[in-house]
Amino acid sequence: MSHHTYKYIELTGSSEVSSDDAIKNAIEAAAKTTRNMDWFEVIETRGHLAQGQIKHWQVTVKIGFRLED
Repeated sequence: MSHHTYKYIELTGSSEVSSDDAIKNAIEAAAKTTRNMDWFEVIETRGHLAQGQIKHWQVTVKIGFRLED
């Protein structure tokens, strides 16, 4: 049986389109410099309003990755 040790980073992605798009933006940015990503957890969702409308979604996520042996 193999054992893994994980570390996580916390990022906030943003999007004018949706909260899902904000999550995808954060994960895509992390993937540029982080290997072995295995999971994410949404820890906060908020947004920016302008004239009574949602202008930007902002989603903070933890992204977990396996440490290399």
